[in-house]
Formats: sequence, C-alpha cells, structure tokens
Amino acid sequence: MIQAIKSSNVPAISIIIPTLNEEGHIIQLIERLESCSAPIEIIIADGGSTDNTIANAQHAGAKVVNLKKPSRPAQLNIGADIAKADILYFVHADTLPPTDFAEQIVTAVKNGARFGCFRFKFDKNKGMLKFNSYCTRFPIMMFRGGDQSLFIQKSLFDKLGGYDESHVVMEDYDIIRRGKKLSEFTLIQDDVQVSTRKYEQNSYLRVNWANFIVFSLYYCGVSPEKLLNIYLYLIKHPKAEMK
Repeated sequence: MIQAIKSSNVPAISIIIPTLNEEGHIIQLIERLESCSAPIEIIIADGGSTDNTIANAQHAGAKVVNLKKPSRPAQLNIGADIAKADILYFVHADTLPPTDFAEQIVTAVKNGARFGCFRFKFDKNKGMLKFNSYCTRFPIMMFRGGDQSLFIQKSLFDKLGGYDESHVVMEDYDIIRRGKKLSEFTLIQDDVQVSTRKYEQNSYLRVNWANFIVFSLYYCGVSPEKLLNIYLYLIKHPKAEMK
C-alpha cells in the first residue's frame, strides 16, 4: 500500500506538530519524520514562539502556521484544517516516532483502524521511568496521553469536530474519549521516544502524583481552567505541560 501511495502527489499522512519555543527539538523531529519511506507533509502549528522554532522548521522544509498565542487544541485544529492527507498524525515536538512510523500507521489503517497511538519509552530509560513506559502497552485510558502521539482518519476527526478548544489541558484524553464512542481505539505495539525534561525539573513522585490528581479530577468534571491551575501548582514549573 505504501508503494501505491508513493506514486501520488497527495501525502499519505499529514503530521501536525504544536510548538512553543521548541528550537532545541524541532529539527531533530523533522529529520526523523522525513526519514520514512511514505510521502508525508509536516505542518508546524506554532503558538507564538519567541525563539528560532519557526525559522528552524521552515529551514527544515516544514509548513508553518502561527497562531501567535499558545492554545494547543487550537494549534492542532488549525494544522488539521490545512492538512491534505486522509490520515492525520499529531506529534509533540519533544517526541521521536519510530523510523517506520508511517508504514505502521498506514498498515493499521489498511487493517481497519480509524485512530490510535503508539506506546512510549523515555529518552533516559532508568529507575521508575521504566514502569511508566511498560504501562503504556496496556489499553487503559489512564496510560494514554499526548506524548504517545495520535493518528486519526480525517473523516473521523471531522466528525468529532476536532479537538475541543475549551480544553486548556487534557485535550488528548478528551478526543480519545469521544472517539472511542464511535470507533475502536488501536494501540500500535511499538514505541515513540519521549523527553524526560519534565521529570528532570520535578521529582518522579511529584509528576506522577500531579498526573493522577488531574486525571481523576478530569473524570469528575472539573473545568479545564481549574485543572490547569491545579497541575501547574503541583508541578511548580512555569513551563509544565499536561502530556
């Protein structure tokens, strides 16, 4: 199927990457994505970076759309709006998919998958981080998250209305939760590599406790704004993100 797609000018997969001051990661990610054998397009949806993220992305050949203010669900949606492929793939800037990610995604879709993700492993696989990585092989919502990346057929994405832009956090859980009402969620048994930077700035127990609290409150219906404030308070770092 990959070879059939390669003969077309239409990309097999549109990859949307939300960014905010990610000059240290974006080139490495784009180079990894471009190493695949399937035709792809790479769309950087920036939230107002003040570093060299946009310049680096453009130099590496990616399309760039700039919202000028951070809102990850809005960034993801605008990237999807201009995407040309029938398969969308959302990837965080500090994540590295496997080299054959495109082939695995296309094969999964060919076999009936409408949306899904990979497992993950950390770039520094030590201590209790190994336990976190191991858990992502199980089809349980608590073990999902944006770090694992998300592929979804554009028809399903459009039917869901895209990401809910009222979710300043937990937008990844929200779209998976809504999508599972319409289609089975597919977990590809291979790993993307994610950064440990959040764990380097906070203790392992603090990060996982904060994730557990916010995840639990999300299912109790607490508003996204309160969830974000609680998470940032627990993590105590101005650049903390909900992953």
